Amino acid sequence: MSGHSKWATIKHKKGAADAKRGQAFTKIIKEMTIAARMGGGDAEANPRLRTAVLKARAANMPKDNIERAIKKGTGELEGVDYVEMTYEGYAPGGVAIMIDCLTDNKNRTAADVRSMLSKGGGNLGESGCVSYLFNRKGVIEYDGEKYSEDQILETALDAGAEDVVADAGSIEVTTAPDDFEKVLNALEQAGLKHESAEITMIADTNITLDNEGTRKVLRLVDNLEDHDDVQEVHTNLEIPDDYDPDAE
Repeated sequence: MSGHSKWATIKHKKGAADAKRGQAFTKIIKEMTIAARMGGGDAEANPRLRTAVLKARAANMPKDNIERAIKKGTGELEGVDYVEMTYEGYAPGGVAIMIDCLTDNKNRTAADVRSMLSKGGGNLGESGCVSYLFNRKGVIEYDGEKYSEDQILETALDAGAEDVVADAGSIEVTTAPDDFEKVLNALEQAGLKHESAEITMIADTNITLDNEGTRKVLRLVDNLEDHDDVQEVHTNLEIPDDYDPDAE
């Protein structure tokens, strides 16, 4: 789990540095729209929508944007019809990669993902080639400079969390998907403000590469995440403790 925590920390810092707030809003809006389309517009009765709304609120998305996205999903407002696609393959160094997309043009997205993987030193694989390596988990991240592991540990475990790990300036709480909201609510009621909260895919085992290999994989992930149709990218890359993104 430490690899995921450190990678998440790097991504959060990069996101802040690159000012990708607008792009993040677009991706969250897509997720809320399809969640509402599939399960209805009542977040209390639709766990997927509830999770997307939590992510929107964590990103400080205006309430009007959230409501419009949900109404587009339920058909109350006109909207784009998105299709969910997941692509699987390999990044440099044999790292497993899964790419979750929401698209209104499957052919365009497939071609773009294949091209980005190829240019980034990876390749697209068959469906199921790496998904068996991952499990769906709830992940809640806290700033390790604001809180200690002990402050979070007892509340999280009492609420049903599976694990709490401090690493690289971040504290990561892991839950089963069904316990995610319960644990998150308990931590919020304890006055603990999270940096991010999501249900995502976590690898059972990770791969560690050298500095150059790690940089290549992270560059590929960044390029994929910059694509408008890509919602989330999952890998089993473990970030080495001595990783230096600026080293030649």
